[in-house]
Amino acid sequence: LKAGGVAGVCVDLILFPLDTVKTRLQSPQGFRKAGGFCGIYAGVPSTAIGSFPNAAAFFITYENVKCVLHHGSTSYLTPVTHMVAASLGEVVACLIRVPSEVVKQRAQVSPSLGTLRILSHTLYHEGIQGLYRGYKSTVLREIPFSLVQFPLWESLKDLWSWKQGHVVDSWQSAVCGAFAGGFAAAVTTPLDVAKTRIMLAKAGSSNASGNVLAALGGIWRTQGLSGLFAGVVPRMAAISLGGFIFLGTYEKTHQLLL
Repeated sequence: LKAGGVAGVCVDLILFPLDTVKTRLQSPQGFRKAGGFCGIYAGVPSTAIGSFPNAAAFFITYENVKCVLHHGSTSYLTPVTHMVAASLGEVVACLIRVPSEVVKQRAQVSPSLGTLRILSHTLYHEGIQGLYRGYKSTVLREIPFSLVQFPLWESLKDLWSWKQGHVVDSWQSAVCGAFAGGFAAAVTTPLDVAKTRIMLAKAGSSNASGNVLAALGGIWRTQGLSGLFAGVVPRMAAISLGGFIFLGTYEKTHQLLL
């Protein structure tokens, strides 16, 4: 819990400006109208509050499921174990992540309003359901992301350990995490764009229904491939750096605590 929480807070606060740029690039009104480079830390209170419990919930689930599934499993099933553990971890973590993400993204594209005002406005007009708008699309983004990132991260660590004859250091784990995260970020960007559009959609609009395929179809018809991959560069940069900091900090904190 502590290792995952510390890692999550470090990443989310350090890389917040890149996330804001990515969100504004993906927003329906476009980068400039969404705020451009102004108010780059808009929405950071929401991230600061949700970051620790979100990351902690993921790693508690991930490590415990991995432990349970490892018993009696053969080596060739190890990647499947990591995939299942990561997927379940994301489902649990999204219960905390989605409300935080909804408020954060709306603040990022409306920096003049402020986090508390956006939270109260969402609750007043949409209720608790409004805070969980995009839960399905977030899970549908996070599970494929984790299916790529975590088995790749674990495989790269195992390969590096085998090459050097001992367990990888925390910085080596961080390098593996950066590569795995960047690759996973690139291939799942269309799902991230759809999730952003759903969270930012006005109540009652077609995207507000949360239909991921409809959102992807709409983006493809109006903006084509460039629309589906909007914000891919800052997303890859943020997640590569995030993977380095997050997984490296997690390993180091985990080692120190044990």
